[in-house]
This record gives sequence, C-alpha cells and structure tokens, in this order.
Amino acid sequence: MTTELVNAFGNVYLTISPDSQNQWVLATWQGYSTQEAIKKGISAYTEALQDAGYSDILIDTRAMVGSWNHSLDWVLEHWVPQAAAAGLQHYALVVKPETFAEAAADIFYEHVTAFEAEIFADMATARAWLRKQRLLQNMAQLQST
Repeated sequence: MTTELVNAFGNVYLTISPDSQNQWVLATWQGYSTQEAIKKGISAYTEALQDAGYSDILIDTRAMVGSWNHSLDWVLEHWVPQAAAAGLQHYALVVKPETFAEAAADIFYEHVTAFEAEIFADMATARAWLRKQRLLQNMAQLQST
C-alpha cells in the first residue's frame, strides 16, 4: 500500500511504496523538506520496511530541493541504529549529482557502518545494486545450510 506524507500546505513531500516483487521499500522525496519532515518521513519508511519484513530500501531524492544537512546528525545518531534494529541491510540512495542533497548524502555514506549504503545518480543502477545484494544474500544463505 502506498503512503503519501504531506506538508502544512497540503503538498506531498514523500511517497512510500513497498515493492513486493523486489522485496524493498521505495521512498520518493520531493520539494523542500524541513527537519520535522525528514524525521517523520524516515520513521515512516522504516516502519514500512519493518511491517513488510524487508531488509532493503531504495530512496529517490532527485526531486528534493535543498539540503537535508539540518537533519544529518539526527539521522546518523538516532535513525541509523533504529533502522539496523528494524532489519535494514541495504540502503540505495539516488541523488541528483552536484546538488546540496548529494553533499549531505556523501557525508551520510562516509559515516554509516550499521548497514550497507550506496549512493547512485540513477534509479536503474540503484535497482541493479539492490538486486545483486539480494542475490548475494540468498546465495550465502544457501551455502550456510
């Protein structure tokens, strides 16, 4: 089931869609996001991940305006441990190159160790990476049995 989060003006700033075929959660950000919106949005797609029983998230921030630096400390200190506890193993983040959002993503990537995180410039490459991670994970499970 798709969930849309709206801001005080009634505009959708985040769409969250569990993808049962690929077994990941797709979250698409758009517009400018406040610190409150970031916290609410990230918590919502972490809940969707846990409810679906998935371990992968695909985030598309290409339509996001501005930076999310204002929320970076909270994301790293609070959300990352919560997401790992919720079962997150692979985080694919798609950004528009050479933007403020990409700069925040680079800092995020440098500091995350609780799960695998990669940054991409396009959705096709991000999807391919997530599919590869799923395949590697399945192969490792088969070998351990």
